[in-house]
Amino acid sequence: MKKTFELTHPKIKTPRLVDRIKFDVKKYFKRERKKALPEGVDFWDFDCRFGQNAEEAKPVATADVFSSIDIAEKKGYESFYLEILAKPGHRS
Repeated sequence: MKKTFELTHPKIKTPRLVDRIKFDVKKYFKRERKKALPEGVDFWDFDCRFGQNAEEAKPVATADVFSSIDIAEKKGYESFYLEILAKPGHRS
């Protein structure tokens, strides 16, 4: 998922937009985790990047994606860029 999310809308209030975005992200994680694992892979891991736009996006931990969305709302961003890419994970 590589997407720029808008936090402004003429009719929909920002908290509802944030809820919808979080729901879409949760749905994406769930859909990717359901895919069949390749041979020798233990789980699906994710590379995540977050920023005000694609050029400024910095890596964030998967656990910090939702808190980054909350920070974008508090700072009053009009939009933000979120990139989530699935990759094979191995237990150590």
